[in-house]
Amino acid sequence: MKVAVVTGANKGIGFEIVKALCQRYNGNVYLTARNAIKGNAAACKLKKLGLNPIFRQLDVEDEESIKRFRDYIAKREGGINLLFNNAGVTFDECTQLFSKEAEKVVNVNFFGTLHVSEILAPLLRYGARIINTSSYFGHLSNIPSASLRDRLASRNLTVDGLCQLMNEYLSDVRQNKHITNGWGDSPYNVSKVAVAALTIVLQRQFDNDPEKRQISVNSVHPGYSKTDLTGNTGTYTAEEGARPALFAALDAEGLRGQFVWENLAIIDWYSPNPPSF
Repeated sequence: MKVAVVTGANKGIGFEIVKALCQRYNGNVYLTARNAIKGNAAACKLKKLGLNPIFRQLDVEDEESIKRFRDYIAKREGGINLLFNNAGVTFDECTQLFSKEAEKVVNVNFFGTLHVSEILAPLLRYGARIINTSSYFGHLSNIPSASLRDRLASRNLTVDGLCQLMNEYLSDVRQNKHITNGWGDSPYNVSKVAVAALTIVLQRQFDNDPEKRQISVNSVHPGYSKTDLTGNTGTYTAEEGARPALFAALDAEGLRGQFVWENLAIIDWYSPNPPSF
């Protein structure tokens, strides 16, 4: 039996990804969430529609939680075909604790995506696909510093090197040097650029591994969607915002280390300017 896993799926775009997979995908669909009560409620909501997701608790900030999920899937399913790294948080611009909030955003959006990908990697089956939720703000051009952009775009960048960059950023935040040093004023932007960079780095790793070179990793920009993350404002519904991720997972062929835009176009992450909204 094929297996799809969606993180951060109790609401918003993640919920809509699960819903669509239950309708379209011939396999078991795992709806995961940090909060078990909310996750179970989301799964029950879909079951009332005649769909059959499977809920499992998964906190992307907690490596032990990820490992428990890995062990459960290994025993019950034996592997994973689709992995949607959708869990994410935004940045509260009104907070008085900028440093703490920035660390939370980077830990969930970047390090959470990294840890889920690495810990579940041994379960990825032949031809598996990883889809990482990035953002319009995940385009490389959203980093003001040319030297930082060069480091993020380097063909020699490794996972360790990318982690070092994110730790440098958090260190700069703690010292209030992040703007002076060229990161810009948005932790959310930095975290989502890092997710897109991680997509490319992981794809390069898989390409160089004879046992995993059939695995693909792509990132997506859902568009400005009406979810809790955006204060329920936006151009798209959450269902419409799920389209790029579903396209990358189920419809597109030959995508490897690419960035899928809101209109399903494949865009150049390295270009000086992102496409317009």
